[in-house]
Amino acid sequence: MFDRFFIPAISTLILIIFLLINTLVQSLSAGARIDFTQNKQFTLSQGTRTTLQKLSEPIDLTLVYTRRVGQDYPAVRAYAQRVREVLQSYEGLGGANLRLAEIDPTPFSIDEDQALAAGITAVATDGTDPLYFGLIGRNAVDDELVIPFLAPERESTLEYDLTRLVARLDNPEPATIGIITELPNMEGDGQSGGYFILREIAALYNIVTLQDDFTSIPSEIDALLIAHAPNITESQTYLIDQFILEKGRALILVDPASTIAQASGIFGTGRQNTRSDLGILGDAWGITLEENVAADASNALTVTTTEDGRTIEAPQPLFIGVSRGSMALEDTITAPLSLTVNLGAAGALKIFDKAGIVSTPLLFTSVSPSYITPDLALQNAPPKDVLQAYSALESSLILAARLSGNLTTAFPSGPPISQAGDPVAAELARLSGESAGPHRNLSNQPAEIIVLADTDMLDDAFHIDHRSGSPYAENATFIMNALDNLTGGSDLLQLRSRAPNLRPMVRVEAMREKAQNEFFDEQARLENRLDQAQSRLEELQTIGATGGFFSGDLDADLTPEERQELGELRQSVLETRERLRAIERDFRREIDGLENTLRLLNIWGGPLIVVLLGFFIWLRKKRLQT
Repeated sequence: MFDRFFIPAISTLILIIFLLINTLVQSLSAGARIDFTQNKQFTLSQGTRTTLQKLSEPIDLTLVYTRRVGQDYPAVRAYAQRVREVLQSYEGLGGANLRLAEIDPTPFSIDEDQALAAGITAVATDGTDPLYFGLIGRNAVDDELVIPFLAPERESTLEYDLTRLVARLDNPEPATIGIITELPNMEGDGQSGGYFILREIAALYNIVTLQDDFTSIPSEIDALLIAHAPNITESQTYLIDQFILEKGRALILVDPASTIAQASGIFGTGRQNTRSDLGILGDAWGITLEENVAADASNALTVTTTEDGRTIEAPQPLFIGVSRGSMALEDTITAPLSLTVNLGAAGALKIFDKAGIVSTPLLFTSVSPSYITPDLALQNAPPKDVLQAYSALESSLILAARLSGNLTTAFPSGPPISQAGDPVAAELARLSGESAGPHRNLSNQPAEIIVLADTDMLDDAFHIDHRSGSPYAENATFIMNALDNLTGGSDLLQLRSRAPNLRPMVRVEAMREKAQNEFFDEQARLENRLDQAQSRLEELQTIGATGGFFSGDLDADLTPEERQELGELRQSVLETRERLRAIERDFRREIDGLENTLRLLNIWGGPLIVVLLGFFIWLRKKRLQT
């Protein structure tokens, strides 16, 4: 009897032990993973770890996801699993201060009411039920923040979005940024319209936009963002001077030739309105903006242009892609950046010694840049015209810089004298001796000022893929890192600067570039020849058709020489078109071959490896038996 039940009992016991060990290991190692991706996209950054480990109060995160609806959409289903895994990692790092829950709202349920009340988006689907896929965050004092829809297209910024939400809940009072600008797409609250960068700022900070006729700077502002303000008055400059002496925090974007200001159409055509500089503030701080525009052939971005009637791609020296080799890698703003910061018709900053102020270049050109006149830049000059005007210098030009230290006022004699029609001066005079406060000659604390000699970099066209809406350059990251640094929030720096999860097909791009170099000239020559032949052919056919249409002889009015030429042209057109088709086939041949090879490996590679492994094991056993 013992022998009869021994094997089943032992087997059952082993099975139970296996299940218990498997459950225990799964529970203990739920957050463990190995990340083999190039940019460590599945590894939480140190910024996230620091944010989660220093939480001061409990935070509840509720993932809202309708599983039965999401199962019909593979991209959503896969991304939901990715979000769930990331949130579980957050829960493990946050400990008792981070609690995770998930609800699956069914139609007309309490969970659905909760999701809708919180602001989760109900996405219409092909079925009868909507898709809910968002996140609700609450802190101990019932502050609530919501990500209405977790779009798979934003996977590259998932960690940043989640950590930003947690940080906002842990510290519900964000810093306030005061914006002074005359660029329409940088005005407003960032909630509806405007540049991508403005929307990013609004997602993390309170925004106070100062109108063109502002007569004071609100005391609740923590830092100033000045983006192209060419028409501020002397009295408004004084207000900025006194604010910076008091709080010492400002990000200033100036430009010798702002094409986005010109395109806005609100400034007219005067050059004075497309140029903004630091004025007397720069003189006091030891930094000025050069008159001309900086061009850099070595770091030129590629643009599509028309040349001799052909559409080509060519490097535009006026559009500079500042890579890591042209950044201050030791500064907290630029050190984490991994992609380029793209600038358009940027200026150059000239720094001179000023007592008590340390100046640090953040972005700069290559060692052989050139100055280009602002007028040429504002004419949207094609690359060949810029290269004709290019005169290489022997040293780099500074495109962005940080100023640190104790500042001295640009108004040593006090507020500017009141002038007729100056509301700011009148307001200062009215407040004198009341609530305006004393005039400051020296800064209250060491200042931190970031100056960037370009405003066109704010334009979405310089850093946002218009098809996917995702950044392909780090313009927004640079601005947000600067504001974080100025307002004291440094934990999100590393998160914003993580390279987007965009893996280009390097080998395919190399093949495409090689094919373009090999076939482009011949293709252009053939297309030109085809155009000429078709034009002459149409001309001869028109001549021939005028008199012979009714007789049925369409070549009636042609001389024998013209008839011969017509025949040769028809044959030439056919041969040229065939050659162009052959070039197109040759252009794709290597790429198609690589695609077929990869398809073959994907389909048959796995089974072939299994078969070879099985054959190896069989052969090994056979040898051991013999």
